Amino acid sequence: MEGPQQFPAVQIDAGQGNVVMTDRNNYAYFLIGSQWYKMDSLTLQHVSVGPAGIWGVALEDGVYKYVAGSFVYANDHTLEQVDAGGDGQVVGVTHTSTIHCLKSTIASDYREQSTVSWTTLPGLLTYVSCSSKYGCWGVNSAQNIYFTKVTPSTCGISGWIQVDGLAVMVEIGTDGSVFVVNRGGEVFQRQGIDSSTPQGTSWTKIPMPSRINHVSYDRGNLWVVTDYGIILKCLC
Repeated sequence: MEGPQQFPAVQIDAGQGNVVMTDRNNYAYFLIGSQWYKMDSLTLQHVSVGPAGIWGVALEDGVYKYVAGSFVYANDHTLEQVDAGGDGQVVGVTHTSTIHCLKSTIASDYREQSTVSWTTLPGLLTYVSCSSKYGCWGVNSAQNIYFTKVTPSTCGISGWIQVDGLAVMVEIGTDGSVFVVNRGGEVFQRQGIDSSTPQGTSWTKIPMPSRINHVSYDRGNLWVVTDYGIILKCLC
């Protein structure tokens, strides 16, 4: 069904009961009830919400954290996409596909502008998403899908394991549920995920009324953005 609209939407992220989004004008919004509220005058290409707070990437690739009603610049790094869904840590990728992680002790406590030290992770990804449960997922420029476990306090990882399938983006929810969008705008959910098999076993297609550009999952709700910029909210 249709969710609350802020047309045209581009990207959406949900975590811990909160939902944020960016529109085609690159403004960030926060959902309260059924109404979107503009968060700041800063223009962002990507925004994410999770245990580490609300983090965003500006048009010039600068990284910001939302603190007390405004976005505070986090010096020392540029990213193209950021994810705050991990267990306190923040991860992101650059336009050259390098992967970076901000330790949970730094990310969660960040309050005022200062230089922070990011940890570079092995591998190359174009999109990355983490959860406090079961680790991180990512996709690369060849649309291959990967999974790894991560230690939030050190940003150490177990190593990227390739998972079957192809996708242009992947999102893991707080409960460990994983969804991907492929190049054709189709949405799939990973099945068989548990503590012994965190990478899951197979994919199930989720029927959608149109091509999908972006997905996010939290507390039983799958939030999707269609290629027309419409927000849909599905109970999954």
